[in-house]
Amino acid sequence: MTRERLTSWLLVGIRYVLPAVVTIAGIVVMALGSETDVEGGASLVGTGLAIYLLNWLLRLGVASHREREAEQAARDYFSQHGRWPR
Repeated sequence: MTRERLTSWLLVGIRYVLPAVVTIAGIVVMALGSETDVEGGASLVGTGLAIYLLNWLLRLGVASHREREAEQAARDYFSQHGRWPR
């Protein structure tokens, strides 16, 4: 297995599988447990959703950074050639 493929699987695992497993575990705890287990299960569901949302926010930050770099490259091109790149 190549390094890129391993990295891809790891990212999928952290982005989607980990939050899904934690959320499903919380639902199972709430469904099969007592009254106090409902609170613990709800905290697990909240944790799973928080993991997913943090991953989403980090991806948004990286995307906006790439957009800023592309915009700066276009401005540099404009400064050198006097026209906006196509």
